[in-house]
Amino acid sequence: MNNYSKAAFVIAGLVAAGSAGAQDMYKSGMGGVYAGLNYTFMMLDDNDLDADVGTLSGKVGVDATPFLSLEGRAGFGVDDDTISGVDLSVDNFFGGYANIKLPNESPVTPYAVIGFTRIEAEAKFLGNKVTDDDSDLSYGVGLNMKFQQNLSGNLEYMRYYDDDNLTVDGLGLGIQVNF
Repeated sequence: MNNYSKAAFVIAGLVAAGSAGAQDMYKSGMGGVYAGLNYTFMMLDDNDLDADVGTLSGKVGVDATPFLSLEGRAGFGVDDDTISGVDLSVDNFFGGYANIKLPNESPVTPYAVIGFTRIEAEAKFLGNKVTDDDSDLSYGVGLNMKFQQNLSGNLEYMRYYDDDNLTVDGLGLGIQVNF
């Protein structure tokens, strides 16, 4: 065996040993493809009107590394709010996001999320309807808690939209299945 073969053999052994150790170290990183459902309590701030609405959303993603996942989400409004005779709602939203995770040995993985959201919000008053349909940078933080090998839950705060006169923040609770 020449020196290059010995070096390649040693490097391959170190990589294999490091991979096995990394898998043990990042127990809450999960890995692979995942899908989930979230209920989000959204707070709409439109000038002087503050409303609390609810949305239901689905997500599909992939854990690219133990530290990064990429996902797509889409949802729709399921609970509107009426403030001073004005009916406020989120009709629908969708977006793409990157989750930067902090894997560790506990079942809880904290993460930060950043991406873009396209959202359609609506205000109705005395038969008149105003719709705001636009995209914006979204960001937030959350915790993913592993319940079983392929099942986890999450708690997340997001700033979905902040443009013109409308700000949309959300506090979401969800469940996720890893494949």
